[in-house]
Amino acid sequence: MHELGIVFHIIKTVERVGEENQLSTVSSVTIQLGEVSGVVHTELADCWKWAVKKTELLKNAELLIETIPAVTFCEGCDTTYETVRHGRICPHCGSGHTYLVQGNEINLKEIAAC
Repeated sequence: MHELGIVFHIIKTVERVGEENQLSTVSSVTIQLGEVSGVVHTELADCWKWAVKKTELLKNAELLIETIPAVTFCEGCDTTYETVRHGRICPHCGSGHTYLVQGNEINLKEIAAC
């Protein structure tokens, strides 16, 4: 389960930021997950609930998840399209010369603290 590893990394990063900024409590953490990042939202949320209870700074912090839509670019016709809906083959021209532009990221967006 790589979700637990992701949660540990987020917590470590937030704790470092908290120390640098002398934060006493973090109330929420917002992350952005790409639609095709391979991260299961429910698993990530469950791991978060378990892991933050073991920290001081984030003990009751909420995890907020925003989804970044997956978008693919077609080199054949220079257009973009929804990756999940259409896959690797361009729905406009049928070309397979495509690549993912966005949608596989995992970003720490915001830390709300007291």
